[in-house]
Amino acid sequence: GKKVLIVYAHQEPKSLNGSLKGVAVEELSKQGCSVTVSDLYAMQFEPRATRNDIVGCLHNSEEFNYGMETWEAYKRGDLSSDLIEEQKKVQEADLLIFQFPLYWFSMPAIMKGWMDRVLVQGFAHEFPNCYDSGLLKNKLALFSFTTGGSREMYAKGGISGDIRYLLWPMQHGIMHFCGVKVLAPHICFAPEYVSEEKRKEMLIAWAQRLKTLWKEEPINCSPEWYFK
Repeated sequence: GKKVLIVYAHQEPKSLNGSLKGVAVEELSKQGCSVTVSDLYAMQFEPRATRNDIVGCLHNSEEFNYGMETWEAYKRGDLSSDLIEEQKKVQEADLLIFQFPLYWFSMPAIMKGWMDRVLVQGFAHEFPNCYDSGLLKNKLALFSFTTGGSREMYAKGGISGDIRYLLWPMQHGIMHFCGVKVLAPHICFAPEYVSEEKRKEMLIAWAQRLKTLWKEEPINCSPEWYFK
């Protein structure tokens, strides 16, 4: 069976995000997948990239450079235990699902902190091994999220601009940079402003998509997909 890691960022289990996460666990488990969830708020995941991420001595104690120090610590096996744990989950996963509410055109800080701290040089990328030759190639990622604004607001001519523009830093700048192939995002627009019936339909649509997820082709990870 395939292995799936769901990185989930919502404070309330009864939220639509919580329900979407639950649907994914249930549906993928039914398919025989092994599903792991990193529930960032429940774990009280530390989003700040600090000196505490390196165990023991620094490579250069005169001047702290987080990128350099975590790269060296990764090579020595001296990253903090929470990072090693998350990297192990990523390493084992065939598919990464990121489930979150859109905050200020981006992911919540706790999830961005997960990206900042977990995807260190040496583990996820190592120049020139980035983009198509990133160290996490052969993995898939899918961003599943809710928005405050309606579909119309996030259309090309809408006030917020095409939703794809917002996906460029997340899908391309993080996932594709690390070599991960990206499936089309799953977006639930403005769930707070629709009926209970419509929210149920959103959950059913997600369950339906998950049934055939492994047959999907990744998006063409080029600027054209985002900005055409």
